[in-house]
Amino acid sequence: MTSLAVRTSVRPRQLAGTGTLLRLALRQDRLTTLVWVAVNTLMVLSMPGTLRSLYGTAVERSRLAGQVETNASFRALIGPVFDTSVGALTAWRVGVYAAALAAATSLLIVVRHTRDEEESGRQELVASGTVGRRAPLTAALLAAAVADAALALLVTAGLAGQGTAGALAFGLGLAGVGMVFATMAAIIAQLTESARLARGLTAAVLAVAFVLRAAGDSATDDGSSPLTWLSPLGWLENLRPFADERWWVLALFAAAAAAQAVVAYALAGRRDIGMSFLPTRPGPAAGRLGTPGALAWRLQRGSVLGWSAGFFLAGVVYGSLTDGAADLVRDNESARRIFERMGGRSGLTDAFLASMTGMLGLIAALYVVASVLRLHGEETSGRAETVLACAVGRLRWAAGHLTIAFGGSALIMTLAGAGFAVGYGKEVVPVLGACLVQLPAVWVIGAVAVLLYGVAPRLAPVSWGVAVAVLLIGWVGPALDAPRIVLDLSPFGHLPKLPGGGMEWRPVLALTGLAVALVAAGLTALRRRDSGC
Repeated sequence: MTSLAVRTSVRPRQLAGTGTLLRLALRQDRLTTLVWVAVNTLMVLSMPGTLRSLYGTAVERSRLAGQVETNASFRALIGPVFDTSVGALTAWRVGVYAAALAAATSLLIVVRHTRDEEESGRQELVASGTVGRRAPLTAALLAAAVADAALALLVTAGLAGQGTAGALAFGLGLAGVGMVFATMAAIIAQLTESARLARGLTAAVLAVAFVLRAAGDSATDDGSSPLTWLSPLGWLENLRPFADERWWVLALFAAAAAAQAVVAYALAGRRDIGMSFLPTRPGPAAGRLGTPGALAWRLQRGSVLGWSAGFFLAGVVYGSLTDGAADLVRDNESARRIFERMGGRSGLTDAFLASMTGMLGLIAALYVVASVLRLHGEETSGRAETVLACAVGRLRWAAGHLTIAFGGSALIMTLAGAGFAVGYGKEVVPVLGACLVQLPAVWVIGAVAVLLYGVAPRLAPVSWGVAVAVLLIGWVGPALDAPRIVLDLSPFGHLPKLPGGGMEWRPVLALTGLAVALVAAGLTALRRRDSGC
């Protein structure tokens, strides 16, 4: 009886301080979480209006559903269509990508407030107070749950006009995907010793989930493939929002999240702070990294290789869809106008290629920001101070990481062009040029991150907001027929529309010069300020 009382009294103590840590996590993430949730919500809520403008009649929507049903490539990319209502088409068009964004947001939150905190040493300081053993993990999962709940609430409210039941199912499905990957990230954070590896492994699991769903959907047109059911992204489509909802699918999300949370809590209770179940292998007795550039490559090579593989595969997929996409919208004047606004007016096929290469350029901006901000991570963790204590200057140290950031963006866009060449098999040189012409705009976004980091490290995360705002303008702006003054806020809005359009060197050179100036200003500020200030 006494031992039972002891065991039950220990559990509350293990969660002591959870509320305080949760408030701290929400305060730290108030900007980034708000931006990611807002972007996801706007992407979803902008789609009904876009679909009405593209497919205003039931006949047009039925024709679209029939074309998707016979096009395995489009099913692999987006998923099958289960109904021709505006709500069902909205869930079809943005469901996979909204779920992937919710998953990415959740896993980043959890890793940041678990493994990142331990790696920086702050968790050990916090644990010295009246904080329970499992309080940090609980606070991290609750912070992810708050973000997912906010997304579900906003999506449900925004789509309620399309059908209350469907809107609720879609919102809960997105939150369910987010929590599945949040708890998965909690497990991986216990297994790995570095936050970078934890994020990379969880992102790899998300990529595998996307591939499984794509393979399953390309094989069947009703989401019934076993491969689709192996993916949480496939569960969302099989929930069938706005198409005779299958409410029981929500139990899969709940069961998976609960089971993974139990595993994460068990692992958290069996290891010391800062340790892991998969420790990093010891390095060689004699160091082999002789330059800051070699160190930067060692730290970022996994990210570069992952993005490179992803962009090459994306190029192959989009290239293989080019002819089918042209046929899909050839008879729809509204859809054709949107592609032309995104990719120019030189022909439907060229417009599609230009819009897809432009979309990859927008995504490449996220890579360059993440790579630049590795400088910020190295400084806040204290590792940069160790390097700079040697005969290494700040500019030389920063140059190594910036070479990876800006050179890596050129590499992934080149590989995207190579992927288009493999998938499309035509216009190899023009398509490669269309990918490379995105680089000046990508570099401007990276240069903004360098400037913010150099002026004040606390402002560095704001560069994520800049990148996401540019992504939103480029993605949603043409569909909403945004005014030119809004589209011109993005550096991508000034680039020539290739292939098909004429090459304009003036904006390309102007954006390149702007990027160089911003990087120079950021490095000047970095050289003059104190470390950590």
